Amino acid sequence: MTRDGVDELDQAVIHALQVDGRAPFRRIGEVLGVSDQTVARRFGRLSDVLGLRVLALADPVVLCERQWVLRVRAAPEAATEVAEALARRADTSWISLCSGGTEIVASAGGDGVEALLFEALPRTRHILDVRAHEVLHVFYGGAGQPFTKRGPLTESQTARLARHVPAGVGPPPRMDRISRRMLEVLRADGRAPLDELTAATGASAGTVRRRLRELRAGGVLHFDVDVGLTAFDVPVRTLLWLAVGIDALPAAGAALAARPEVAFAAGVTGSGNLFASVSTRDTPALWRFLTSVVGALPGVRDVETVPALRPVKGAVALFPRPSAPRARSPRGARER
Repeated sequence: MTRDGVDELDQAVIHALQVDGRAPFRRIGEVLGVSDQTVARRFGRLSDVLGLRVLALADPVVLCERQWVLRVRAAPEAATEVAEALARRADTSWISLCSGGTEIVASAGGDGVEALLFEALPRTRHILDVRAHEVLHVFYGGAGQPFTKRGPLTESQTARLARHVPAGVGPPPRMDRISRRMLEVLRADGRAPLDELTAATGASAGTVRRRLRELRAGGVLHFDVDVGLTAFDVPVRTLLWLAVGIDALPAAGAALAARPEVAFAAGVTGSGNLFASVSTRDTPALWRFLTSVVGALPGVRDVETVPALRPVKGAVALFPRPSAPRARSPRGARER
């Protein structure tokens, strides 16, 4: 059991949703050997306790949208407010306060990124520096990788769930009004029922079913699970920028992406041309990862290690700001 009271069955439910975010509770229960009511209860409790959410995302690579990793340095007294303002934008995700709380790291993509880079951020008070790294190639973390590397499901259980996920090849389907409206609804709730999707789009149930299948099979639409890292007892998140010789970059990226500690790895622009998000159980585990894994990668000339101190936003959802500890009353003062 983890420090948040999450047991192996809870982890299995989360893992199953990472394989197929829209899998019916009945199917998940059959794979896990429990009832659909048990799965529904666990899902409800995890949603209440850990803020578990299933969300739909559009793959920027398939849609030919540019994707960026932003590093924003702000004055200490304003960093939280800047991070939360970035989090409220629809074109940002995976935002963390880092490096003593003065650096903000965020992913951004879509049509509004240029306005964000050239207009919004430069005009914002208390921002001291902005660096933007364009994502050139995703080694791990994009669509087409439907399940987490961490979780209790066996390969057989994963395969039973994954075979229901629409998969195919060919050009992505059109993103017309119906598709875009479906994505808006599913971005808020990836498990939104069919009648909610039909009401939002004005399309028939058959059209919505077919379009959902086409969007998933074409690689446009995939589902992610927003949940705290403590659910899998890996609360220490660290961001790495590696400077790698260009001839060794494909091999180093592939080797890094294969590690269970790595949730995202991509080749990016800039001198630190290999970016990765790493999750470990504690700082000694991070030390072992850096010295034994990163140190053995081919072509690495330099490594910058940035602790992610507080998550502000996940794939879509904002994380609540931690409450300040309650001040103790001076000795002898009466409590009101």
